[in-house]
Amino acid sequence: MLLHCLAGVVLSLLLWHTGLLTEIEYKTFDFRARHAASVSDVSSDIILVQLDQASLNWVADNLGVVWPWPRELYGAIARNCKRRGARVIGFDVLFTEPSPVGVTDDASLAAAIRENGPFALGSVFPSSVAAPHNTWPSDLPRIDFPAPPYPDSGFSLPEYSYATLPIKQIGSAATVLANVKQLPDQDGIYRRVHPFVLFDGTLLPNLGVGLYLAAEPDTEIIMGEKSVKLGAREIPVDEAGAAILRFRGPSGTYRSLNAAELLRQEFRLLNGELGTDAVSRDLQGKYVLFGFTAPGLYDLRPTPTDGVFSGVEINATILDNLLSGDFIRPVSGPVTVLILGGCTLASVFLVSSFSSFALKISTALILLPFPMILSWVAYRYGWDFTFVPTQISAGTGMALAILRAYFTTASKEKFIRHSFKHYLSPVVIEELIKDPERLQLGGERKELTLFFSDLQGFTSISEGLSPGELIELLNEYLTAMTDIILEEEGTVDKYVGDAIIAFWNAPLDMPDHAERAVRTALRCQHKLAEMRPRLLEKYGQELFMRIGINTGNAIVGNMGSSSRFDYTVLGDAVNLAARLEGANKFFGSMTMISAATRERLPGSFACRELGRIRVVGRSEPVHVAEPLSWNRVSSPDYSSFHKGLDLFYQGRFREAALVFATTSARDPVAAKYVSLCQKLATEKPSSWAGVYELGEK
Repeated sequence: MLLHCLAGVVLSLLLWHTGLLTEIEYKTFDFRARHAASVSDVSSDIILVQLDQASLNWVADNLGVVWPWPRELYGAIARNCKRRGARVIGFDVLFTEPSPVGVTDDASLAAAIRENGPFALGSVFPSSVAAPHNTWPSDLPRIDFPAPPYPDSGFSLPEYSYATLPIKQIGSAATVLANVKQLPDQDGIYRRVHPFVLFDGTLLPNLGVGLYLAAEPDTEIIMGEKSVKLGAREIPVDEAGAAILRFRGPSGTYRSLNAAELLRQEFRLLNGELGTDAVSRDLQGKYVLFGFTAPGLYDLRPTPTDGVFSGVEINATILDNLLSGDFIRPVSGPVTVLILGGCTLASVFLVSSFSSFALKISTALILLPFPMILSWVAYRYGWDFTFVPTQISAGTGMALAILRAYFTTASKEKFIRHSFKHYLSPVVIEELIKDPERLQLGGERKELTLFFSDLQGFTSISEGLSPGELIELLNEYLTAMTDIILEEEGTVDKYVGDAIIAFWNAPLDMPDHAERAVRTALRCQHKLAEMRPRLLEKYGQELFMRIGINTGNAIVGNMGSSSRFDYTVLGDAVNLAARLEGANKFFGSMTMISAATRERLPGSFACRELGRIRVVGRSEPVHVAEPLSWNRVSSPDYSSFHKGLDLFYQGRFREAALVFATTSARDPVAAKYVSLCQKLATEKPSSWAGVYELGEK
């Protein structure tokens, strides 16, 4: 079991380490993010102003201005947002070059930013390759922060040597300058962002975080253990300093206004068409983010919840997570490995604990989705659990356990079928296959019905045949008798020459074991009667079979050595069955059963009592009977025989002989009793209890 676990764990960790599982894990994360997405209590506090295609069209049609817009239009948007009560404004726009319209255009925007703050300007684009700046200009606002490294944080922030910065006139007017560079995961999907990066020792916040810092300028920033703390708020990060976003839904989840709507209202105010009292305060206390969503402006990015998601919505999401305090936390590698090992061990243990192959498979199928369910629950509680390696590890371990059980079972089945097919019925073999433990060395005491059969006069028969003919005859006879025993689900103990020893009620429990054994005897006698003319013609020999049956407690089990054993029976009940087979010759009968067997037969069986005998080796007398049929309707009338037997028990031998003589011509048993009564009438035994004592086996 431990080897199965180890194999599963090693395989999954190798696949995980090589990165082969990364894209699969990404897809499972996207599934969780998409189906668990829901708005937060603060989602309504974030408003997007979108420069969409409709805004481009309105400005072109009504103002005669085509793209790119003059910067005074951005200023008008900022003023209108503030006029409507915005708490803080953030622009996701690069102002890295002077306006082509002229310096007054830049001055107009700078004045609007300064007058309508606090204002976060997403206009910094850091780079690892040569860019206009390799130091932070002294006249631009900056967040002072101790230089890295931060040894107790457990993560590192990305550092850039170069950056593209906004022009001095506009950048200096902002409260906070923010980073707008976002990097997707390796499959091109945006699932996480860096809340902060470093350039020239300056801490550059993401625009969503920058918007919060602009609104809360006195916030203390501390690098905590695997997190960045902003006052009382915290952003959990991974080893690379990235935060995993909890997306609220597809594009359009946040309330949005289009830029044309704000421009139209602002220009109407400036033209005196509206009074300031007509302006709604619908943005009162809101965080307002402005960005591009028009398809031609190339700020559309795929996310787990939508294939077309704007950059400004990603910034809104990180701000939402910050305000709600519900970022998705990464589960660390060591904890993931611990969970992986625990799930694998538990799964393999549960699968291995069942002996049934079907139960093993059913258990594995039930357990297989558990890592996926665990990852779903973890996500709902704010954790990103990497479940694919766990799924592979547990699945591999369970598969190996099932395969081993399959091949072990197949080997046991092959052994059982090969070892027992000659003396157990197919039904019994199938039951043993289901529970092979029954075949362990050892035995048990239980009630059995024992069957002994022998051919009458076999010694003289064998002397009259060649060895080849004798073997052929025996094989034909034993095959026919064995087939019947197996059809009645008996167990063939052994063959001793022409003798057959069999029993019922082991290894499987059979409530009707006595009935099966007696029916087998009747069927065997009937089958031999059918075969007798053909065997006589073929071998010149008539075959007659004597059968003894007894029911009683015996020891049954595998007896022998650990490498070679037989499934056999021992005990006094076994010996009595053998004695009853031999006792047939004293009565002229062919099948004899004990009273213990007769008592267990259903009423449909017809039997006649044969007498009371005392066999060699037993002091207690045995009542014996001859089964006639398992269907009483077809049974002959033996009332005269039973009358003679009553007289015999009373010691009235001469009278009994006369009664037996009336049927002796057609009844060999009655004929034997005539001779016995005549003998006892002459000997006149001094004490008589109705029991005839057999002097030999």
